[in-house]
Amino acid sequence: MVRIVVVVALKVLLPLLILRFPFAAGWANFVLDSVDGDILMPAGLPESTYQVIDKVTDWLTYVCILIWAWRGPIRKEIAVTFVLRSVGQALFLVTRNELWLFFFPNLIEPLFLVYVTIGRLKGWDRVHGIYRRRAVVIWVFILLYKLQDEWVTHVGNVDRSEFLGRLLGR
Repeated sequence: MVRIVVVVALKVLLPLLILRFPFAAGWANFVLDSVDGDILMPAGLPESTYQVIDKVTDWLTYVCILIWAWRGPIRKEIAVTFVLRSVGQALFLVTRNELWLFFFPNLIEPLFLVYVTIGRLKGWDRVHGIYRRRAVVIWVFILLYKLQDEWVTHVGNVDRSEFLGRLLGR
């Protein structure tokens, strides 16, 4: 039970920290979101409860990203990707059909992570110019990454931990 409380608390706290520490909190949140199911469900959280907690805390992440970006030059792209994913999440929560998550992919988070990584590595004063010059490459990467990720996760329902374990002979 303690593991469940700690992980769920982190799933709420990390998105809020994006507002102050976008790079560190954004990447920490990404890592946690990648492994949370492997922690929460073996700890006793039912899969149906996990899905609701995961989607609600994901949406909190998207809201914090939107707030962070609102006064910046990337606000339009963030707003569009926010609406896109919000529609998908709402349709999923109402229907429980994961196909909606594929048709309305999470593009906001990888866009945000690419943007804040450029800012962190190349300088916040240069990030938007670099983003604009490399927008086609960035968007091809985001779309290829997220469409396969959404398919594997929500359509194929491949458990990556089990898959990697089998691949590594465990």
